[in-house]
Amino acid sequence: MSKGRSLNAEDRQRLEVAIGYSFAQKERLDRALTHASARNAKGSNYERLEFLGDRVLGLCVAELLFDTFKDADEGELSVRLNQLVSADSCALVADSLSLHLFIRTGADVKKLTGKSMLNVRADVVESLIAAIYLDGGLEAARGFIQRNWSSRASRVDGARRDAKTELQEWAHAKFGVTPSYRIDDRSGPDHDPRFTVTVDITGIAPETGIDRSKRAAEQVAATKILEREGVWKKATAA
Repeated sequence: MSKGRSLNAEDRQRLEVAIGYSFAQKERLDRALTHASARNAKGSNYERLEFLGDRVLGLCVAELLFDTFKDADEGELSVRLNQLVSADSCALVADSLSLHLFIRTGADVKKLTGKSMLNVRADVVESLIAAIYLDGGLEAARGFIQRNWSSRASRVDGARRDAKTELQEWAHAKFGVTPSYRIDDRSGPDHDPRFTVTVDITGIAPETGIDRSKRAAEQVAATKILEREGVWKKATAA
């Protein structure tokens, strides 16, 4: 992340190559990457763009799922949609494009960790989608979304429910107990932490998950048990 400065021509070019779109109005790209904490960002940060981008993303992903899963009912499509437009999914797209290298922020953002930092990365993806939409229209935004969401949309675990919820219901039904989670370790700098979490269920072996937030690590651990015990099929790589 950069502290307050606008993108230079070289940064813009690198980013446009990464996202596969060249802006006619470069200031739209600058605004999409400007956090409200950045100096002189009032009125020109990404918050309004984020609102619009969220709706464009939802429309294009819904369209993608509707065309891809022709036999899926509304319930399955809804589960898949919710996962694909979640903050976790958007943050993964941001990471794949290295957007964190280009976000303009203020000093206060240094203090953000875990879920807050994940939300910043997710918000920037949505604001970028809106900027592309405003600059190049729906087709340009749809192209960006298809490039970055198509493979994620076709994963075998795309219709899964929340792993912790699924594990709790399974543990109640099979053992009459509730899974318990504990944090074993927290490492890494504040802006990029790593949490190690173990989930225990009386009657079976525990599993451990590692991720950037406590909740995400819990989800990883829960997923491992569900896959190990045959409740879920093992996920394919994104």
